[in-house]
Amino acid sequence: MSLAVSGLTVRLGGRDVLREVSFSLAPGAFCGLIGGNGSGKTTLLRTILGFQRQAAGRVERPQTAGYVPQKLQIAADMPVRARDLVELGFSSPRFFFPLPSAKRRQRVDEILAATGALGFANQRVGELSGGQFARVLIAHALAGDPRLLLLDEPLANLDLRAAAEIVALLRKLAARGVTILVSAHDMNPLLGAMDHVVYLANGRAASGPVAEVVRTEVLSALYGYHIDVIRVHGRVIVVAGERGVQAHGPEHVVAIP
Repeated sequence: MSLAVSGLTVRLGGRDVLREVSFSLAPGAFCGLIGGNGSGKTTLLRTILGFQRQAAGRVERPQTAGYVPQKLQIAADMPVRARDLVELGFSSPRFFFPLPSAKRRQRVDEILAATGALGFANQRVGELSGGQFARVLIAHALAGDPRLLLLDEPLANLDLRAAAEIVALLRKLAARGVTILVSAHDMNPLLGAMDHVVYLANGRAASGPVAEVVRTEVLSALYGYHIDVIRVHGRVIVVAGERGVQAHGPEHVVAIP
């Protein structure tokens, strides 16, 4: 397995943010981590990376893991080019023997090309569009040649075209054997790519193939009240009843009074 999470419980501020979360991913899997705001997606990613201590449970993952954070703001006037940010990925403590400068520049160009970012490699990061910046962050995370790539809401604030392009890029990486775990509040942009889903609600998780997890009975049990899962024109609408809804995106989740 490329990633195995077993009985993971995380407590923050005196409450269990995650409770006995378990799932495993094979090498090259493309997994969507789905849940509303406050469902624990970022906490789960940080715990997998070792940034957050768990109260119980285990995480087994490859030694090399890349991470694309949800928020990273760089002022437009800062003299940091796209290639500079990618090159910083080689400054990690995991590189005990730094690459010679010529070899490092070559490797940076290879990663930029692989992520479709070579054309704007010399632009300042603060001047990039949302889609361009997402590509550069992915390129930065790939500098250490990770076997596991964790991404926290990389599609947030992207238009439909840019989001589709980023999903296609991640799908290519998965096809090359990199295990992808990408969080999102709306699963629809990921539906054509992901083969596995971890769905978070109320601190608990349901995981498995998409067709087995995104079902009325499974999500109803997870939320603790009735949920309808409706598929329309290749999209998924999650409709909640009695207690309202924890939104996964206003376009795709409808609350019924």
